Amino acid sequence: MYLEKLNPQQRMAVEHGTLIDGSHIAGPLLVIAGAGSGKTNTLAHRVAHLIVKGADPRRILLMTFSRRAAAEMARRVERICRDVLGSNAGVMADALSWSGTFHGIGARLLRDYAEQIGLDPGFTIHDREDSADLMNLIRHDLGFSKTESRFPTKGTCLAIYSRAVNSETALDLVLRDVFPWCATWEKQLRELFACYVEAKQSQNVLDYDDLLLYWAQMVGEAMIAEDIGSRFDHVLVDEYQDTNRLQASILLALKPQGQGLTVVGDDAQSIYSFRAATVRNILDFPAAFSPAANIVTLDRNYRSTQPILAAANAVIDLASERFTKNLWTERQSADRPRLVTVRDEAEQARYVADMVLDNREEGLTLKQQAVLFRASHHSGPLEVELTRRNIPFVKFGGLKFLDSAHVKDMLAALRFAQNPRDRVAGFRLMQILPGVGPSTAQKTLDLMAEDASPISALAAMPAPPRSGEDWTMFVSMLQELKTGKAGWPAEIGLARQWYAPHLERLHEDAATRQADLLQLEQIASGYASRERFLTELTLDPPDATSDQAGVPLLDEDYLILSTIHSAKGQEWTRVFMLNVVDGCIPSDLAVGTTAEIEEERRLLYVAMTRARDGLDLVVPQRFFTYGQNSQGDRHVYASRSRFIPATLLQFFEACSWPQGKSEAAQAQARQVRIDVGARMRGMWR
Repeated sequence: MYLEKLNPQQRMAVEHGTLIDGSHIAGPLLVIAGAGSGKTNTLAHRVAHLIVKGADPRRILLMTFSRRAAAEMARRVERICRDVLGSNAGVMADALSWSGTFHGIGARLLRDYAEQIGLDPGFTIHDREDSADLMNLIRHDLGFSKTESRFPTKGTCLAIYSRAVNSETALDLVLRDVFPWCATWEKQLRELFACYVEAKQSQNVLDYDDLLLYWAQMVGEAMIAEDIGSRFDHVLVDEYQDTNRLQASILLALKPQGQGLTVVGDDAQSIYSFRAATVRNILDFPAAFSPAANIVTLDRNYRSTQPILAAANAVIDLASERFTKNLWTERQSADRPRLVTVRDEAEQARYVADMVLDNREEGLTLKQQAVLFRASHHSGPLEVELTRRNIPFVKFGGLKFLDSAHVKDMLAALRFAQNPRDRVAGFRLMQILPGVGPSTAQKTLDLMAEDASPISALAAMPAPPRSGEDWTMFVSMLQELKTGKAGWPAEIGLARQWYAPHLERLHEDAATRQADLLQLEQIASGYASRERFLTELTLDPPDATSDQAGVPLLDEDYLILSTIHSAKGQEWTRVFMLNVVDGCIPSDLAVGTTAEIEEERRLLYVAMTRARDGLDLVVPQRFFTYGQNSQGDRHVYASRSRFIPATLLQFFEACSWPQGKSEAAQAQARQVRIDVGARMRGMWR
């Protein structure tokens, strides 16, 4: 039977509330899934079990935090269903069409209900950089870029706006608690944000936050909320600890009684408050319903050895508030995690490089090892050492695919053809042409905005004086894309052919960038339409090909360097954690409140639970700070992270490097130094 491979807790979660005919819709369920406890497998089995028991897959809504995760979940569901249903499995799995990210599902629903909420269903979606550019245009138009004292940058303005929207918090409180250095600009920011909203509406564009905000506003209408909620018998949400208040309010509006609602997550891995995620969503979930939601805890770990779990459990056990959960495993080992003291960051880099090479000699590939750190700049000395020793590495993350200029140029062409009122896309696109600057682009867009048919208005305009044939080719390309006669994905080939001579003119590494554009064309072939392609690629972009930091082009094996945030959900055979000292973990910049300190504790826990067989926490006795205080860049002496107090040392093998001495040996060495020092001083008395 397909459920026999599950442990008792996993099976309890999978079978919650299901009857033989699938007609019963269960009450709310919270699955607390510890690190490495088979969370994805459990959730996939629950979806498959619902289908096997008669639930209509077309009425199942599954939300994950990446499109790739949703695709992987669907594949697992199909495999499980195939084991039970045989030849019908493919049809059943294909019917699981409502699976994706919160933002992706939101975009689909907004197009379905656009006319009921005053939206044009042909809207385009801005990514973060486009949104910041639009914010900057308005910021400039309002004169805020020329204020006597420095006004917040476009990125900061967008971050403030996004935090207020996603956390459902008043602007004055967001400024007070998160952006205190911007509080004096509250009046101007309110004006800026009001104009930003007006600009988006007039240009028929939405940003990331709008996909949730409009959805939340939509389900705030009782009739629409009931209509959407009635479309789905079962709603399942993965990584619930990473949701923000807006997402939680959407979920509770869809299923106010909790019928058919399942959320899965781990409060101990809630580490994204900088994205407005709040651990309160998962902590408060059971009490949001009456009677309270059922709770099933998955605490059997299939990843790490017991000594690693014992140390991680001890660290998180000191948290001020959490769902009680102690991970355990059948994977025994005599090796405790190592707590390694080194003199400074240079020695830390040498230690990690030495250990990585030693492990490689013992049969562990570089890819099976990872170096984690709290902040991206913490890996600087190590990167230098790895380069010096010719050890290839990849650092997560570099530029994303959509952040590279040439890809954004191509997407701007497609987006402008899709929606000619998108000023950010048009502004970017026109300035690719020789002889067209910001002023000309702005005037052209103004004239287009006054016409009911913007592309026709553009075609009727005289070419700018120095643009020559390039302007004619530009207009022809847009007209052809607008007609849609070429069909999809041939349209992206037309855009690439138009862009090719400009790519050669603008970039010295045009050949490398051309490879990215060919890959973009290949990606496009997997989508049914231009609209679907632009929406999903913006919401969940793939990694860059040519712009990833440190990608070794000639080596098939390489070491992984990653921030803890980027490492969540990953695992490696051996993990090294850099700078396990106060000031780095917790960060000096995140100790203002108890909530911030508790999230820093969870960060260390997440890092520790990435390791399967070996874990080294490295403690430099001094490290370099980068302008974090009035004294500027300087070396500071460090102490071991407060999250590993003396009471927890029993869970670690403490040693120093390069000597590799135990604590007792270190104490003996310290006493020798004291005795020698005393004798030396005595010589001069």
